[in-house]
Amino acid sequence: MKLPEGLRRNGLWTFFAVLFVLALAGQAVAGFIDHNNQQIADGAATLSLGAYLTSSDFATDVAENWQSEYLQFFLYIVMTVWLVQRGSPESKPLDDAGTESDQAQRIGPHAGPDSPRWARRGGAWTWWYSNSLGLVMLVIFGGSWLAQSIAGRAAYNGEQINQLQDPISWASYLGSADFWSRTLQNWQSEFLAIASMAVLSIYLRQRGSPESKPVGASHAATSLEG
Repeated sequence: MKLPEGLRRNGLWTFFAVLFVLALAGQAVAGFIDHNNQQIADGAATLSLGAYLTSSDFATDVAENWQSEYLQFFLYIVMTVWLVQRGSPESKPLDDAGTESDQAQRIGPHAGPDSPRWARRGGAWTWWYSNSLGLVMLVIFGGSWLAQSIAGRAAYNGEQINQLQDPISWASYLGSADFWSRTLQNWQSEFLAIASMAVLSIYLRQRGSPESKPVGASHAATSLEG
């Protein structure tokens, strides 16, 4: 069966967007059941699904995953400007480290007729556009991190009150073991995934994938796509 043209052109985005919605819905239902099971075990009142979805517990779980993902993408986008990995298709050629010339980047007078207008304009506008992908990733990371810290503090203080202990301030929560345990357990997995991809793609192949070198390419070949 032939896919509609719009879906075929946007198949990759659509596939992962659908997976995201399904995974988020699954997390919501599973988290809701787990939360209420714990409430029953503690002899406390249960929540409706709507109340759970607006609770600090759910917000914390979602935000801590989002911030680690966008931190991964921000660092990967920015670090691959300057750092290279011999033999990896995830890396630029070894001699191309850095921001590259205006001609290579098709900026200003080197822009083509199909180039975005911000690439042709020059000055501050082009600088912002030249760094827009990394900056947007950084802003989303910062917003998710802030949301995690606020929701995490609310959830933490809820437990403090249930245990007849004093709640803590936002600044104190930022220095707490609870906050950094939640944060670092996500960061380490993202950093491991990036490091693994950079190294494994040197020696392993996936035929037809732009994330892999051609099957017959040399292990030493860098910045080649299948």
